[in-house]
Order: sequence, then C-alpha cells, then structure tokens
Amino acid sequence: MSEPAVLVRDVFKRYGRRDVLSGVSLALEPGARLGLIGPAATGKSVIAKLICGLEEPDRGDIRVLGEDVVGKREVQLGPLRRRIGMLFQNYALFDFLTVERNVAFPLEQRGGMEADAIAARVAERLKAVGLSGSEQKLTGELSGGMKKRVGIARATVADAELVIYDEPTAGLDPVTTQKIYDLLTADQLRTKATVLAISSDVVALAGFVDEIAFLYQGHIIYRGPAATIADAPDPLVRQFVRGELEGPLEDVRKATGERDG
Repeated sequence: MSEPAVLVRDVFKRYGRRDVLSGVSLALEPGARLGLIGPAATGKSVIAKLICGLEEPDRGDIRVLGEDVVGKREVQLGPLRRRIGMLFQNYALFDFLTVERNVAFPLEQRGGMEADAIAARVAERLKAVGLSGSEQKLTGELSGGMKKRVGIARATVADAELVIYDEPTAGLDPVTTQKIYDLLTADQLRTKATVLAISSDVVALAGFVDEIAFLYQGHIIYRGPAATIADAPDPLVRQFVRGELEGPLEDVRKATGERDG
C-alpha cells in the first residue's frame, strides 16, 4: 500500500488563548480529491498553511509527499514547496509583478524551462481562466474575482503533485464558478495530482471532490462521500450543508457562546 500523499496526525494549534485545532488527523491518498468545509474561523486555512510548512503546529506530525514537514527550516522546505501548488484565500499575489510574472513564478523557481516555454505555459493558463490579454497588468489593477483567477492560474501552472485550493471560487458568479471547477477537474484528471479544496460553496465543491471532511471546534467530526453530504448521518453536518438556521449546530453555538466570523 502506498504512503499517503498527505498525513496530518494529532495536530494542535493555538493562537493566544484560542485553541484552533485540537488534535486534527487527516490523510489523503495519492490522487485523492478531498473537500474541507466548516464554519468560518474554524481553522480550515490553518490546516492548509500547516501542510505547506508556512506555519508550525504546537504539537503533532505532518508528512507531505513522503517528507516530514514539522521542524524544517525554510531552506529545507523549498524543494517540497516546489512540488505543491497553493491558492491562498487572500490571493497572496506579488503586487510589484505583472500578472504574467505572478503566474510564471512557480516555473521560474523550479527551473529547467526556457523563457519561451514559460511564456507559452503562462499564456495557456491565463486563457484557461479567462484572462488572456491581462498579462502586463499589475495586480492592483484587477478586481477581486480576477485576482482569484490569477491565483488559480499560478497554482496550476507547474502541474504540482499536490494542489491546495483555499476558496477557489469565492466572489465569482455561478457561471464562472462552474467553469473554474471544470478546469480544476480536467487538470486533476490530466496530472493525477492530490487535491485539498477548501470552500464555503458546498454544492459546487461536492461536484469536484470525491469526499468531504467537516471541521468543527478544532476536530474533524465527519468525513464521507461528497455526493451524499447533504444527507450525512451527522446532524451537525446536515444542518451546516443545508443552511438550516435552527438545529443541533445552533444549539452548540448557543451553549458555548461560539460565533461565526
């Protein structure tokens, strides 16, 4: 049996007095597509950053693409990160670079490609996300939706072995959302990459991933098939997915003083 592409084991993370992750464990087999959902501010993006080594857990182990992540220095993480494509929720684009240079950045960091080949690959990715003609614009000239699509182009340009999408379609209209997920599906089928996708749009996400995990109060409390997520056996998951205002999820929030946001 092959080693998981991602293995997060008993991970804890606290910010100040707030426990964000309280013993999270998560495994993704090579080529898997897993969606991660949950209320706002529950640590979904934190998990993504921990997997990339952008943050350190307070406790626990993380192994990615056959390499241990925890305890590594920045210079040691460089080769691993070049095997990962990451779309950040807040875009994380370089405001001093053009759109073309932002998308080209992963290829330039990896090395081994001629300038003409990089330019052709960047042009193909920008066309795929509907941004042909924007190559020379600075990111400050772009709308939020355009920045999101530049981020997607950058995350997918190098055909990474692991791709993490944090809110890939936030701020996009339904038609563009479907086009983006069609693109991400085609990319994954072509590259066989392992995918972790975080999204608040559960319906659209469920059409892209195979399984969905639900993060709540620092724990993964459910993981199951994406196709049947609205009928999950856990009542908390069902209420969240269906957007119901009253139910066990709201009862827990009232009892603990928890708020979304």
